[in-house]
Amino acid sequence: MRIVSHPVLCNYYVTYRCNATCSFCDIWERPSPYVTIENAKANFAALKSLGVKVIDFTGGEPLLHRQLDELLREAKKAGLVTTVTSNGLLYPKYAHKLRGLIDMLHFSLDSPIREEHDTSRGVKCFDKVMESIQMAKSLNERPDILFTVFENNIHQIEQMWKEICIPNDLVLILNPVFEYNNVGAQLSASALAELRSWSKKRNIYLNDAFVQLRIDGGNHIDKPVCLAGSTTIVISPENKLVLPCYHLGLKEFSIENRLAELYYSEEVQQLIALEGRLPACEGCAINCYMQPSFAVEINKYWWKALPSTLKYNYIKGTWKQLF
Repeated sequence: MRIVSHPVLCNYYVTYRCNATCSFCDIWERPSPYVTIENAKANFAALKSLGVKVIDFTGGEPLLHRQLDELLREAKKAGLVTTVTSNGLLYPKYAHKLRGLIDMLHFSLDSPIREEHDTSRGVKCFDKVMESIQMAKSLNERPDILFTVFENNIHQIEQMWKEICIPNDLVLILNPVFEYNNVGAQLSASALAELRSWSKKRNIYLNDAFVQLRIDGGNHIDKPVCLAGSTTIVISPENKLVLPCYHLGLKEFSIENRLAELYYSEEVQQLIALEGRLPACEGCAINCYMQPSFAVEINKYWWKALPSTLKYNYIKGTWKQLF
């Protein structure tokens, strides 16, 4: 049963550029401009009118955009909940400018061991994440650690939790790796079972629906669970609406300061109607789109996601922002 019929999330790619070269991502390989303040302001108003609640400023590395603080400020003026995920390299430099503008701040960290994390990211950034944590705390920010889980680092969850998250009172977000376009990886059944065992620990967030979806073989086009098109609006650095999602990216539409009109156009709505039903959607388990999909339709994944959603929002105190 569908309980929310409008889009709830915007993935706003402020640039595809990145100062890291992660092996499980290919976004950094794309040439890219930066979004402009003028286009963004018009889009924020349209997003609000469409019913969007949360805007994720993403990339690439979003802190490479030198006007990110202005983008965040304008988004908050429009009444949007803001999220940013960073590799930490630039956060200490811009932390004071960003103070109070990011509702959900995540630092990516894939290993509690410096050399292993730096190798996975292709750049030395472990120490910058540690510095970013302390800087954020000194400014009364409440960052989370986003830990992308692979077969070869799942055994490090306990060390990450005990040595980095608990001492700093940080939420550890367990982010199961996903596969797309021959990038990324999958998790074995034993790894999924081990991952699930961590979900009830203090200050650990794991959306159990992610685990269940992988056990079920991902999205199936004959009975899709992915609602990417109708729940998530994807905007590119070129100021284009990307459908049905960034990772599939079949078609891009120039927005030209008419996002709401464009969204309701016949061609866009026809693509949205195909969400989860295209051949490339078979077996998909991309977290970026499943998270909002599980939030708007009551099914077994909605029930699987509910406990972790309640837990995270209780810890972070974000209920009033989202509802």
